[in-house]
Amino acid sequence: MPASIPVPNAAAAEREWFAVYTTSRHENAVSQRLRRLEIEAFLPVYRAVRKWRNGCRTTLELPLFSNYLFVRIRRGERVRVLQMPGVVALVGSGAQPAPISDLEIETLREATRERQCEPHPYLTVGQRVRIYQGPLRGLVGILVRRKSAQQIVLNLDAIMQGVAIHIDTSEVEPLPAFLS
Repeated sequence: MPASIPVPNAAAAEREWFAVYTTSRHENAVSQRLRRLEIEAFLPVYRAVRKWRNGCRTTLELPLFSNYLFVRIRRGERVRVLQMPGVVALVGSGAQPAPISDLEIETLREATRERQCEPHPYLTVGQRVRIYQGPLRGLVGILVRRKSAQQIVLNLDAIMQGVAIHIDTSEVEPLPAFLS
């Protein structure tokens, strides 16, 4: 009986996207080092206008996600990435990095190319948030989604009633866990 010959798994040999967590403000340097090693990297950026103390304005390209960039590698190449100066970890659960779909990366690439993007706090439905601008500034409520619109539910504790208000998520910020 012939010995079974292991057949390489085609999926394991394919390159997948992974999120790379970097040391603070090293996203661009890590991205450049990866490219020099001919490792495909994607650092989504946004443009921000800054005004210096002397009054001059300048437009900067800053990472869209602080401390993160994306790399497309085979699972066996992750050691090369992890050994790079400025790299802290590949994002995942436990010791296993979690792949990100090609569709998500392509959508993100397209969005940053076609539209104006900027960082925004991560919000989840059910999370307590505070409105920080507009006529409802200072109110605290729970973020909900109804159909395709974002709403915030404000509870009026005195009368034990709630009201759902349509709101743009750019007007709210998450409350720290200790204030929830």
